[in-house]
Amino acid sequence: MPRTEVRRYKHITVHPVAGALGAEIRGVDVSAALDDAVIAEIRQALLDHLVIVFRDQKLTPQQQLAFARRFGEPMEYPQLRGLPECPLITPVLKLPHEQINFGGVWHSDTTYLARPPMASMLYAVEIPPYGGDTIFANQYLAYETLSEGLRRTLDGLVGVNTSTKADASRTREDRLKEAGVEMKVLTSEHPAVRTHPETGRKALFVNQGHTARFKGWTEDESRPLLEYLFQHQVRPELTFRLQWQAGSVAFWDNRCAQHNAVNDYAGFKRLMHRVTLAGDTPR
Repeated sequence: MPRTEVRRYKHITVHPVAGALGAEIRGVDVSAALDDAVIAEIRQALLDHLVIVFRDQKLTPQQQLAFARRFGEPMEYPQLRGLPECPLITPVLKLPHEQINFGGVWHSDTTYLARPPMASMLYAVEIPPYGGDTIFANQYLAYETLSEGLRRTLDGLVGVNTSTKADASRTREDRLKEAGVEMKVLTSEHPAVRTHPETGRKALFVNQGHTARFKGWTEDESRPLLEYLFQHQVRPELTFRLQWQAGSVAFWDNRCAQHNAVNDYAGFKRLMHRVTLAGDTPR
């Protein structure tokens, strides 16, 4: 599915990596004090491609946080503790003996919050020798490729999102136990289709990890339609698969992209550092 626009950038080099979404930005050291013009083009690339990737970076937690602050306000992750020396950086860790990974289900980050994140930024500190990819899906295209009739139906629906859906909550169990933290029960309602506040485009905004039902519907009534949408919104032609390298930074727009951390590296350690940027109320 081709992109609808090819944009010229003056200060950065942008290479699309899949038909639906995703691009690599080359020649930028994100640990440096970048000019405002460069930051503006990186932000535009994020809006254009939904997921942008920087390779071969060397970042301290403080440098990653400083870079993230150029795009928004970092927020604490509601279910996990941050690094002691930098609490707004959350370690995303899977140890060799653990069977379940963090985030190993299709989701948009923390849509059980009243104001879900604008974006997330993940830095690869230690990766397995193979596996551990992350797949992303374009939710603009997920909405636009539905029938006109279904789009009209969804435009009037509200999704009820919870932090305790089994598929998602089990991916946090190991880290919560290690930190001695109880699972929080958080619930929020959002439009099933949201309008992106910067681009004005509509995006499907339900997800398998957190959406339990539609407002005013029972879970049994909601299940057939949600199951259809969960399958539709991650069709292969709507996705991009990121193969991590040590030093890679991925920055994605949580308002219009979903992701899934692939759990296929049993016996190996994987450590990532994440920054989450505060968002607005979906409309």
